[in-house]
Amino acid sequence: MKEIIIDGKKFVEAKDETLTEYSIIRTYSAGVHFGVVGKREGREITLRNARRIWYWDGAASLSQMALEGVKKPENCKFSVSIPEILLLEGIEVIPCTEAATKSLLAVPDWRVDELN
Repeated sequence: MKEIIIDGKKFVEAKDETLTEYSIIRTYSAGVHFGVVGKREGREITLRNARRIWYWDGAASLSQMALEGVKKPENCKFSVSIPEILLLEGIEVIPCTEAATKSLLAVPDWRVDELN
């Protein structure tokens, strides 16, 4: 932990306990994903427990979504969760807060139940 003393008073760097291991990943050409970052090498990101975010409602931006989640989960289109995906062109990694993670995990799976 980092410490600094100013005018005889000790200050300790605070750790943000509200962040979880979940993140929102924006890619160059594969869209937006939500999951747990497993490994990162340059722009290659391995994401575990991953969901593709096709559409969201109730957050103005990915930044707001990472902080607060979504206000209208019933309108969102998040794919089913897959165990792992390798994203080749990750250009943004936004760590999620605990509140956002709970909200995003609660969004129902968007899926086709029967193929015609």
